[in-house]
Amino acid sequence: MANKTAHVTETPATQFLRRHGVVFSEHPYDYVEHGGTAESARQLGVPEHEVVKTLVMQDERAAPLVVLMHGDRSVSLKNLAREIGCKKVEPCRPEVAQRHSGYLIGGTSPFGLRKAMPVFVEAGVLALPRICINGGRRGFLVGIAPEALVRLLGARAVRCASAE
Repeated sequence: MANKTAHVTETPATQFLRRHGVVFSEHPYDYVEHGGTAESARQLGVPEHEVVKTLVMQDERAAPLVVLMHGDRSVSLKNLAREIGCKKVEPCRPEVAQRHSGYLIGGTSPFGLRKAMPVFVEAGVLALPRICINGGRRGFLVGIAPEALVRLLGARAVRCASAE
């Protein structure tokens, strides 16, 4: 049984992080359908601003991309499109996002994605000392230094946050 407990948090995301030598902390919580980052922040006792959501979107050609945003902010699609040089950006339908990422909605991590996609991160996220981001399954976040997003994923900083 101890072996199973140790394996419970192993996901493509944690495998990716371990393979790249990234130090991270594990933060399981009780997943609540539609609870979002407010619920995970509440359960883990961390500011929602430091919980980063992973959003799979697409441009006007239906090319997928990932946006990493503060939990307490929304993505201004107009500003994002302007920042990345697209005419239009919109969220992918859940089944499309799952097909691109390999993760269930609510458990999407930017690490260990099924398909390589460009990653964009709200600039304010990179200014934080530490973030919590999905670890590859519902009810599981990992704590990492935000610089890992740039170093491992080539994440490009953008300014597209708007208040929730």
